[in-house]
Amino acid sequence: MKPLRYLVPWLALAAAVLGVYLFHSQPEARPPAAVPGPQASPAPGTSPGPHVPGGAASPSPAPEEEALSGVWVPYLSLATEEHTQAAFEENFKSIANTARDKGLNALFVHVRAFCDAFYPSELYPWSHLLTGTQGQDPGFDPLAFMVEYTHSLGMEFHAWVNPLRVCTAETPGALSADNPYQALGQSEGYYFMEWEGAVFLNPAYPYVRTLVAEGAAEIAEKYPVDGIHFDDYFYPTQEAALDAEAYGLYCETVEEPMPLLEWRTANISAMVAEVYDRVKAARPEAAFGISPQGNLENDRNMGADVAAWCALPGYLDYICPQLYYGFEDPNLPYGEALAQWQALTRRQGLKLYVGLALYKEGDPEQGADWMDKGVIDRQIEAAQAVACDGVVLYSADYLEGR
Repeated sequence: MKPLRYLVPWLALAAAVLGVYLFHSQPEARPPAAVPGPQASPAPGTSPGPHVPGGAASPSPAPEEEALSGVWVPYLSLATEEHTQAAFEENFKSIANTARDKGLNALFVHVRAFCDAFYPSELYPWSHLLTGTQGQDPGFDPLAFMVEYTHSLGMEFHAWVNPLRVCTAETPGALSADNPYQALGQSEGYYFMEWEGAVFLNPAYPYVRTLVAEGAAEIAEKYPVDGIHFDDYFYPTQEAALDAEAYGLYCETVEEPMPLLEWRTANISAMVAEVYDRVKAARPEAAFGISPQGNLENDRNMGADVAAWCALPGYLDYICPQLYYGFEDPNLPYGEALAQWQALTRRQGLKLYVGLALYKEGDPEQGADWMDKGVIDRQIEAAQAVACDGVVLYSADYLEGR
């Protein structure tokens, strides 16, 4: 009899594979008409619909939601040299105040970048950015402070998580004993993938997918966040050597194994679906969304089936592609990329936000297309013209001076 780990990489894939198969097997996929998407709560103070003189009142129109205008706050922006509570809080206040003063209404804050946390977690160690040492308690709860302060400014707080990355070749310098890689790497090394000096969780295994989902649910349950947000890091390479053992074990146990990329895609979709379910169970009103790369082919090569996630219920509340392209980009112009994402089938209620490269504006190294100081404004206008639901800027470090 084969060891249990020969079976675990694929036992939980059936639902994800079936959903993806049904979506892609249709000549023109459409989300089920009878399945409504999540509906936004009416805005406070919304007035009732107009009354028709001499007749019954007409149905109240849906309140018009304010478009989301957000900014990403990466983990390095949260670090301070002092490593003290006072310095951390003062730094974050400055970031949040600047965003509010620029007219933004949402922060997407990096709270778990390396299987570590900016909050006391039962699953992940403390982030090294808080004290200089991963696993060391800073003596306060940074996430609780950030959520409370952001809400005090009337802004949304979305907890940004990198779902699979454990470390890069350089960062963090040392992993704590309670980091999942340190705790499981020797006995269950197959739960991890190593590539070019970096380490990633291996989503082929149900244990790993559940760890990621429980980590997202832990945030949603303990903190009044407005959303959980994943970035664009999934499988780091197309090379078969990355997860050859897990794929080989899978192939040994099924009569007609899926091709490698299709199998990887099923793993990621199973993880995304589990995260969605766990987040909704923990905090139904919290949104779950992903910010994939803006190039759809690149997403497919990473195992990210954004087309299925957008069209089918049970995956996402919004999608926010990173359209980091100039209007004259020779490979993928901004307008063309925007049109591709706008054309994707989206289930009822799923929102489309557009991620924009604020960091490129005015930078001569990015090329002539970015030297126009108004390029981001024009990209926002283009997104509004095709009825996108909002924009998110990368990053908070580049808000000053705008």
